[in-house]
Amino acid sequence: MTDLRASLPEQKQKLRERLRFRRRHFVASLDRMAKLAAFRALPAPLAERLADHAVVGAYVAHGDEPDVLPMLADLAATGALALPHHAGRAAEMRFRRWCPGESLVTGPWGTRQPDDGAPLAEPHAIFCPLVGFDRRGGRIGQGGGHYDRYFAAHPAALRIGIGWSVQEIDDCPRESTDIALDAILTEQELILCGDRL
Repeated sequence: MTDLRASLPEQKQKLRERLRFRRRHFVASLDRMAKLAAFRALPAPLAERLADHAVVGAYVAHGDEPDVLPMLADLAATGALALPHHAGRAAEMRFRRWCPGESLVTGPWGTRQPDDGAPLAEPHAIFCPLVGFDRRGGRIGQGGGHYDRYFAAHPAALRIGIGWSVQEIDDCPRESTDIALDAILTEQELILCGDRL
């Protein structure tokens, strides 16, 4: 139950704490085979749609986040994959191309990213991690607003959230700067939100 007296940022922070705890324990309880099988195959509707896109954005999993890079290996092998890049802690998020085997460096937020010399890219579809989601495309992220700012600046890019099924909640509190997702992919299902997919 959401505390209506708390501000939206406070509500979201409390949800983040609860959902991170839930995610951590869910992932810890998964057996090895379930972990290996999760997020390994791109659902057919997404595969068909992404075939038309020149560049797809993804991310390097951090902590208990689902690892989507194996699912996107074919795209990565053709040079059609880009990963988030931060030049500094206050800098905007951009995407830089990356192929398997190329080095990754630790960025200012502790996540792995391409080095500063990798070519810049503007993905036409973006797989983004999340802390929580609802079935209307609501997303609770880490709290920095990097993806929301990127989505606002690139509204044509398809937005696909990636999370474990236990991260679903009934209703994500939304601020005016929060941008809805077009779909959410969990280890169990593909949830379509809106009409862009």
